[in-house]
Amino acid sequence: MNSIADVWNNVLQQLKKDLSETTIATWFDELEAVEIQGNVFVLYCPNDFKKGYIESLFLKNIKAVLRDIFSMDFDVRIIGERANEGENNRQNDRFSTAEFTFEAFVVGPSNKLAYAASLSVAEHPAKNYNPLLIYGDSGLGKTHLIYAIANVIRKNDPKARIAYVKGDDLTNELVDAIREGKTADMREKYRQADLLLVDDVQFIAGKKQTQEEFFHTFNTLYESGRQIVLTSDRPPSEMTQLEDRLRTRFEWGLLVDVAPPDFETRVAIVKNKAAMLGMTLPDKIANYIAENVTANVRQLEGTIHKILAYKDLLGNEADEETVTRAMQDILKRSSEYIPTPEAILEYICKYYGLEESVIRGQQRVREAVQARQIAMYLIRSMTNSSVVDIGKVFDNRDHSTVLYSIQQVEKKMKKDPAFAETVKEIKTNINSKR
Repeated sequence: MNSIADVWNNVLQQLKKDLSETTIATWFDELEAVEIQGNVFVLYCPNDFKKGYIESLFLKNIKAVLRDIFSMDFDVRIIGERANEGENNRQNDRFSTAEFTFEAFVVGPSNKLAYAASLSVAEHPAKNYNPLLIYGDSGLGKTHLIYAIANVIRKNDPKARIAYVKGDDLTNELVDAIREGKTADMREKYRQADLLLVDDVQFIAGKKQTQEEFFHTFNTLYESGRQIVLTSDRPPSEMTQLEDRLRTRFEWGLLVDVAPPDFETRVAIVKNKAAMLGMTLPDKIANYIAENVTANVRQLEGTIHKILAYKDLLGNEADEETVTRAMQDILKRSSEYIPTPEAILEYICKYYGLEESVIRGQQRVREAVQARQIAMYLIRSMTNSSVVDIGKVFDNRDHSTVLYSIQQVEKKMKKDPAFAETVKEIKTNINSKR
């Protein structure tokens, strides 16, 4: 079933409600969904130690999530080997799927430039834009584009050496290489590549030794005329903990952003994805999905995969009832996306170790003032509250006082990278609780 990978991604997202990010990153990073055989969900794990640990501790969690997704019980089986399929084949298969091609990418106003730049790089590597950095929020198609680049380059040159890595994995790989005395092997792997793809490169920011290694890898590839493609969730100028020498190199080539798709593009994505999976959706259903799922492309595709899973496993047709059921979790998360002013205040109180009455009140202690101004800024930027409404939250302050506080935070964020990082960390942590 083509939807198996997306089903597993959905499972991982749901597991985050009960398991910590560290637990999932440590024990689930090597798990790969293989297939669904009747009511058996099959996973592959190349690490026998992790396989045994997951089987003893986490199978019940996985089964519970599958039950929530499909409203039926599943057994979970983890296999340790798959015949005739080694690591190199799995790496090659990453790019070979028809799902990640330029033909399968739906182009709209929000991603047109990123698409054109990626296609140009694929057809003329290291000639036009090197490096190419695509940035934007999660789930908007950045990874699709870099896989599509790899697809074209491999098609044009089957012998091309292509290296792909995620930013956080790069750090883990370096730690392992240092511990095992294999840094030379790691350097050769990346510095001999004809095409280097780094997904979520922002994760190397603040990691001194990883940045040092990547600086030299970047220079080696760039100077020898080989293509570098990066993705991130923000432009280099906003990566406050990224070394200046890397920031300037990232800006040598072309920076392009991807934004959330408009309604027409969302409808096209829904229909295109459904067609790829052998489904024909009525216009009414496609429009209904596009109207209700607006956050990102991944959620749109996940909805289609889930509808297909209901159809394949339960025999349900793609009517409005089935679609609504498939979108239930996504709609629930979307409705919870905007935090309340109270939730923002609660987190800031914990962050600064202050009583809520202190932040809401009139105390002029430096830390209280800073916490209060950040709270006003975040309530304004993360909710639909007006400055008048915000003033009512803070001991009935007038709107000019609230506006002044918001402006003070904005000015300080521009001048003080450490302060900007603090505000961003608070915002990210509040969002992670949704």
